[in-house]
Amino acid sequence: MHKESMGLLEFDKVRGLLTDFAVSDPGRRMIARLEPSVNRTVIEGRLAETDEARAVVDQYSSIPLHSLTGIEAIMEKPDKGLTLTPEELSQICGFLEEVKRMKRFLRDKGHLAPSISTYALSMSELENLVEEIQRSIRGGQVDDKASPDLEKIRKRLAVFTERIKNKIEDILKSPALRPYLQESLVSIRRGRYVVPVKSEYRKNIRGQVLDTSSSGSTVYIEPAEVSRLQDDLNLLRMQEEKEVYRVLCALTALVCDSLQELSVNIEAMTQLDFAFAKGKLSKALRGAGVRVNTEGTIDIREGRHPLLGSAAVPLSIALGGQSRALVITGPNTGGKTVALKTVGLLSLMVQSGLHPPVEEESRFAIFEDILVDIGDGQSIEQSLSTFSSHIRNIIGILQGAGGRTLVILDELGAGTDPQEGTGLAIALLERLFETGATLLATTHYSEIKTFAAGRPGFTIGCMEFDIETLQPLYRLHIGQAGESNALLIALRLGMDKRLIERAHEVTYHEHREYQPFQPAAPVTAEPGEERPGQSGQPELGKKIEKARQLQNQQSQCPFKLGDSVYISSLGRTGIIYEEVNKRGEVGVIVLKQKLKVNQKRLSLYVEAEKLYPENYDLDIVLESKENRKKRKKMSKRHMPGLEIILTEDQ
Repeated sequence: MHKESMGLLEFDKVRGLLTDFAVSDPGRRMIARLEPSVNRTVIEGRLAETDEARAVVDQYSSIPLHSLTGIEAIMEKPDKGLTLTPEELSQICGFLEEVKRMKRFLRDKGHLAPSISTYALSMSELENLVEEIQRSIRGGQVDDKASPDLEKIRKRLAVFTERIKNKIEDILKSPALRPYLQESLVSIRRGRYVVPVKSEYRKNIRGQVLDTSSSGSTVYIEPAEVSRLQDDLNLLRMQEEKEVYRVLCALTALVCDSLQELSVNIEAMTQLDFAFAKGKLSKALRGAGVRVNTEGTIDIREGRHPLLGSAAVPLSIALGGQSRALVITGPNTGGKTVALKTVGLLSLMVQSGLHPPVEEESRFAIFEDILVDIGDGQSIEQSLSTFSSHIRNIIGILQGAGGRTLVILDELGAGTDPQEGTGLAIALLERLFETGATLLATTHYSEIKTFAAGRPGFTIGCMEFDIETLQPLYRLHIGQAGESNALLIALRLGMDKRLIERAHEVTYHEHREYQPFQPAAPVTAEPGEERPGQSGQPELGKKIEKARQLQNQQSQCPFKLGDSVYISSLGRTGIIYEEVNKRGEVGVIVLKQKLKVNQKRLSLYVEAEKLYPENYDLDIVLESKENRKKRKKMSKRHMPGLEIILTEDQ
């Protein structure tokens, strides 16, 4: 696929959304390498895996995936001749425990996810290795029971340590020696037990000075009575260290013998992480499985741009067969470019094995390349004009276009003289159509509209526009050319109708009468009611209108209290705790914090009915524990001085 076209269509942002659902670094790296395929078998296999992952995600909220943190680095050490530490061996044991849980989780999912379940068949639990690590390593240390020799050494260590402590305590308790001691505490210097002695009495106690305090007033002496015992203790410690190293080497050798199985487990867990990330993204985007073909047929039903979420107006479009070119017209900001990007980006998603946000039964063609010319592409460094930049890009498109190519062209003929730009655009459309490519283009020029409307194989479409409100509707209407509406818009904004009529005559070489724009009639009061704005209630009209707007927003809001929603701007899920307000904001609890988020940035993740049992008290979720306790007390009797304070976001 053409890398620049993928960038213009923002496929990297879709990969970013997918990355947010992965739990392991290997899974994230796998997503970073994800590219659209042109092989039908590969694409259908990827989509089937996403179908299965979505089916599992829809039924199970907790999937035992392992983060694989540090596991890859641990696997490299045995090959380098390095010995694993107790912590690293415990990590391997924990990983194998997660492998066991994953195998158990997938064991009965064959009917739901037959392909994904086969990953479990390749995974090895390595029970012998787990048992040996658990027997030898406890609490991040080599356990006494790891070997008979280690157990004997540590028992002797305990005996000698106790003897030394008893000797030291006898010295500290001796009435004859007490005046020489700085304090009655046992210290350790250089790994040996010592007593703190006043420096002026250092010669009154037999033994070796091992350290001195920073002030010089205290010296730390190892008494001669314990010196020999400490030599024996240090010898035992060296024996312990040697035996611990031997145990760790033996466990590392066991790991080394199982490297192949461990590597397969890591790869399988990575594949599962990737698959379930696709399933979670599908659920977040409300995506659906689709059918693919190599005949160039596109049939998108209620498709939405994945980066716009619920704010996107659904797009339905069909191309293929004899009609494989669509020219879209309409005013600026009407959604033409978004429509082009939606088709291109959804195609990239499908060929990458991702569920696009469309209705089921949608069909997508498999393209060997998607070539795009969107935006002015102006470059100051290269001193290219807007038109020159377009032309250079289009030359490349002409060279790469073919029978299994999707070509997307925005604002054909723009950036130069309208007549020459129109001629060049029509010639370009003809040449691209001859190559067998599937075409999607937008334009403002009426001549191009006329060409597309009368040329076999071409279809004309327009983005709908409400001329009364001067607002785009962002809906694509196939089979009809759109008007620029420039004259009508100017008329409704107050321009003299005689100027509008003259402009029409110059443009279309005909005379047309334009009716002056009549603004909507003011609101009148019913008999017996005051009209909004009358004295006594000057703000009544505004309040009524705001109340109507709020009621309309609440009736159109797709979310209700307790719903779990996905917040696209944060990449997290939250719980609805407050219905939509007059600004279109919904109260959402995210990570125990209450936020106000515009409903356009939310998409339904799990409905409240599926999250909680029937007749469940949502106050348990939506209200603080302290306030619930207060309400319970208040419900029983009057509580003087007890109050519940609700902040603005409660």
